[in-house]
Amino acid sequence: MATPLRLTRRRAVPGLAVAALTATAVLSGCASKADSEGAAALQLWTRSTPASAKVYTKVIAEFTKKTGVKVDYVPVYENFEQKIQQAAAAKKLPDVVINDSSLLGPATTQGLVGTIDKASIAGSDQIVDRAWGQATGADGKLHAIPFSTQAMALFIRKDWREKLGKDVPKTWDDLVSLAKAFQAEDPDGNGQADTYGMLVPGSSQRGYTAWWASSFLWEGGGDFLTQAGPGKFTPAIDSPRSVDAVTKLQGLFCKDKVVVPGALTLITDDAHPFFEKGQAGIYLTGPYMMGRFDKSLGKDRYEVVPAPAGPGGATVLGEGENIYLMAGSAQQDGQKKLAEFLISADGQRLGMNGTQPNPVVRIPVNKNVDMLAERKDDRWALIAKVYQESARTFPQVPNWQPFRQKTSETLNSLFATCDADVRGALGKLAADYRTELATQKVAG
Repeated sequence: MATPLRLTRRRAVPGLAVAALTATAVLSGCASKADSEGAAALQLWTRSTPASAKVYTKVIAEFTKKTGVKVDYVPVYENFEQKIQQAAAAKKLPDVVINDSSLLGPATTQGLVGTIDKASIAGSDQIVDRAWGQATGADGKLHAIPFSTQAMALFIRKDWREKLGKDVPKTWDDLVSLAKAFQAEDPDGNGQADTYGMLVPGSSQRGYTAWWASSFLWEGGGDFLTQAGPGKFTPAIDSPRSVDAVTKLQGLFCKDKVVVPGALTLITDDAHPFFEKGQAGIYLTGPYMMGRFDKSLGKDRYEVVPAPAGPGGATVLGEGENIYLMAGSAQQDGQKKLAEFLISADGQRLGMNGTQPNPVVRIPVNKNVDMLAERKDDRWALIAKVYQESARTFPQVPNWQPFRQKTSETLNSLFATCDADVRGALGKLAADYRTELATQKVAG
């Protein structure tokens, strides 16, 4: 039998969302609930829409059927991070959380999770090597278990592109040219000037601006931070190539004017309808949107293609979801059993949801799962190829969230103010980075 999971307490880092929260407070209890027969049920939280929660419900039902372990499942979508903090402060953390890899930094530095002994998790040897990166903290140790991965791609109105006689964009200039055509040449043929080139979820809320811009920043040869030795970083956001890339992005809003109106207040949930209702023709987003757009727009009316390479090459944001075994749980055996099922071939297949929409496993992390055999959709093979060849994650600082938020606020302001000084603004942002790096004790 696998050895017990090792949970290690960590000292809280100043400046986090709940500064008074300490590892000792967190470790004192999780929120397992007793079922009707008196046995404690393992509590699981996921960041899920109602549609994806239905898929998780099926996965959990199969887990309980196989193991006898009962699960109190709580899907949360709005204000997920805030609710985790509230649960921690109340000493009622769930036993297990499935959420974005972006939770890793805050969860680690606040002591919400411990370290993972990979050898103690049955099936960990079946996980693709690259996926472990999203579960590895700034200290080089594992603090979570990968569950799903994904990479950004361009969604383009194929019917519009073909009607206008345009090719799939291969360069940044091609991309801008196609966006202009979608905006100026009436691709829907209704005689109205009611179409736009690019859909951008550009709100600074939850760091959306930085999330969307990251792929273009990297493809432009820029970066957020530069590694300056093991666990040490220096700002790169004000480098010449970063300035050039951000200037190009500012041009989409100001010079080329090919972005949907109100983009700088859009979060993703509010952005999606612009694409599916025929108001925007180009959308850089994740593969999880294919099921929705297939249904609302029609699979034959749009295409999924790799983002064109920029001066810095072909690089896009690659993210994923992790399984977090929360500290303080009285059910460490149940935590481990659930994690082992979720990463198993059976658990991954169930999470992929076959050919149906709303998968909670996008690219499976289990190397023994044949993605095309499950989905029967070549677009997923493209996404897997992009992830393998071109995807990268945000820098592995102890807590990326403050950087992401500060970056979003700066970029949002630059895109809203066309005469703003890009170089000067990024210089000020770099100074903020240096302060945050020092606070997190990772300044190079």
